Amino acid sequence: MTPTPQRSIKSRASLAGHPLHPVMIHFPVAALMALVASDLAYWYTSDPFWLRSGLWLAGVGAFGGWIASIAGIIDLVTVSRIRRLITGWSHAIVAVVMLSLASLNWLLRLNEPSAILPWGFAISLLTAALIALAGWLGGQLVYEHAVGVDVD
Repeated sequence: MTPTPQRSIKSRASLAGHPLHPVMIHFPVAALMALVASDLAYWYTSDPFWLRSGLWLAGVGAFGGWIASIAGIIDLVTVSRIRRLITGWSHAIVAVVMLSLASLNWLLRLNEPSAILPWGFAISLLTAALIALAGWLGGQLVYEHAVGVDVD
């Protein structure tokens, strides 16, 4: 059974027809995933370098993620076909929870660097799991609902 072709859903937050949200999420996602490795390295070595790198990775991930979310929010709020998708709302809710945890993780590290074990590390792992879920939902928006792609 072949899927029925559908019209693409254009992004309003785009530059020259290219949606901005998928372009902007790469660095925050990479930083928050690398944060797990940084926490593991600190746990294994107790080298303060990994505390400093974790602080920066958490900050880049949290702040970069909130900036990238602006483009996603613009599309969710201004494009009615996206607003009607449960997947769009699910992606947004998971992303807000994930970014809230990432921000909390950054604040923990800023105020008490040694608090990364066990709480910062646990939050890093939970954040990574939520990134995977948000990514999967975002993939569904693109590949199943044709959000931001040209299918013509």
